[in-house]
Amino acid sequence: MSDSSPARHAAPVLDIWCELQCPDCHTALDDLRALRARYGDRLELRLRHFPLEKHKHSFAAAQAAEEAVAQGKGWPYAEAVLDRVAELDREGEPLLVEVARELGLDAEEFDTALIDGRHILIVDADQAEGKAIGVTGTPTYVIGGERLDGGKSQEGLRERVEEIADRLLAGQPEG
Repeated sequence: MSDSSPARHAAPVLDIWCELQCPDCHTALDDLRALRARYGDRLELRLRHFPLEKHKHSFAAAQAAEEAVAQGKGWPYAEAVLDRVAELDREGEPLLVEVARELGLDAEEFDTALIDGRHILIVDADQAEGKAIGVTGTPTYVIGGERLDGGKSQEGLRERVEEIADRLLAGQPEG
C-alpha cells in the first residue's frame, strides 16, 4: 500500500556510517545532535553500521544497537554507547548489556541477541553497502548522493551537511 497524498513528502535522508567503538564517531555526536535539533523530522538520520576490525567490540556493539532499535530506543542507545567509547574498549559486551539496562531496555534480551546473532544480517548488509559505495572509515555521511568522510577530519562537515539538507528541503513543495 502506498500513501499518494500530495501533502506528505519523504524527508531527505542522511545516512551516517558509524562504528560504536570509534572515537571519531564519539566526536561527531555533537554534530548529529545539532542536526537533529535543527531539522527534527524534516531530515531522517539513519545510523548505518560499519564495524572496523581494529575495534574488537564494534561488531557486537552494532548488533546491540539493532536490538535497541527493535526495542524502540535505537538513537538513545547508540548515543549512550558512543558516550562511553573508552569503557567499551575496556569492558566489551558486558557494557553493552549494562547500557541497555540503564536505558530501561530488556537487558536479558540484549544478552540473548548477542548470543543468537539475530541482527548479524542487518550489520553485514550495512557494511557491504558501505564498502560498495566507498566507505573506508567512520564516520562517513551520505546525503543527496554525496559522500562526506569524517574519519580524516570533521572540520566543516556539519556545515556541508546543512548546505545539502537545506538545498534538498528547498526543492520540496510545502507539505
